[in-house]
Amino acid sequence: MTQVCSIIIRTFNEERYLGAVLESIAAQAYPAALREVVLVDSGSTDETVAIAKKHGCIIKTLSRAEFSFGRSLNLGCEAARGEILVFISGHCVPKGPQWLEELTKPFEDPQVGATYGRQLGGEGTKFSEHLLFEKYFPAHRASEQAPFFCNNANAAFRRGAWAAHRFDESLTGLEDMHLAKRLVDAGLKVRYVPRGAVYHYHHEKWTQVRRRYEREAIALHAIMPEIHVHWHDALRYFAVGVLGDSARALSQRALFRKLPEIVAFRACQYYGSWRGNHAHRALSRRQKERYFYPG
Repeated sequence: MTQVCSIIIRTFNEERYLGAVLESIAAQAYPAALREVVLVDSGSTDETVAIAKKHGCIIKTLSRAEFSFGRSLNLGCEAARGEILVFISGHCVPKGPQWLEELTKPFEDPQVGATYGRQLGGEGTKFSEHLLFEKYFPAHRASEQAPFFCNNANAAFRRGAWAAHRFDESLTGLEDMHLAKRLVDAGLKVRYVPRGAVYHYHHEKWTQVRRRYEREAIALHAIMPEIHVHWHDALRYFAVGVLGDSARALSQRALFRKLPEIVAFRACQYYGSWRGNHAHRALSRRQKERYFYPG
């Protein structure tokens, strides 16, 4: 039996793609009577909320002072009525009308607690990030990674599993993987669904890229404290990343055009990861806002 599905979108100034996201959701083959959209906004100053109202979304708001990644998702889940809680970023557009059916189909198995779908780069996606999407979200099967890997830019959780564990509201990122790990520890499964694909559009400044990897590395310490990134590790990863990306760009006859971007992206990625991995101190209030708040 098809279950009621709540699609939860966390937003901050997402007017660029939100309309396309909501139009694609409206066109899904999943029965319209069995789905709803809950949007949790964290102080947008653009047309995000107006676009959401136009499409009939349930809208919840969170102030800057209250915001954390986990808290916004928990607020959306509390407002939702669905037995399946689907999460999609406000800048991730479903690839086709079967996206929602594919992403939720594995829940027919009662042992499945969460699913996550494929992510594809879109226009404006940086060259190296295209390759990261290929690595972590392949076309046919999950790559070799932790059984609790999950990414709620395109994911779904069983409501009962969420209610029993909830998103950690103190984390600076990776709240999806943190919850998935607790589900796996409780005996549930996480399933990768390559046919439930979205186009993930990133338009970040270099400081935003570095900060994203930095806060995710801070959060990763709570999930996998055994991981330590030393400065020489970061340098080695940077060198290997640049060489690998450059070889790929060369095969596409785009090396000279893409090389500066490749170097900048991998530098931000591994410098941010190194900094975050070494941030084993309590964050000040100002720093918490910097890490938590999406702006």
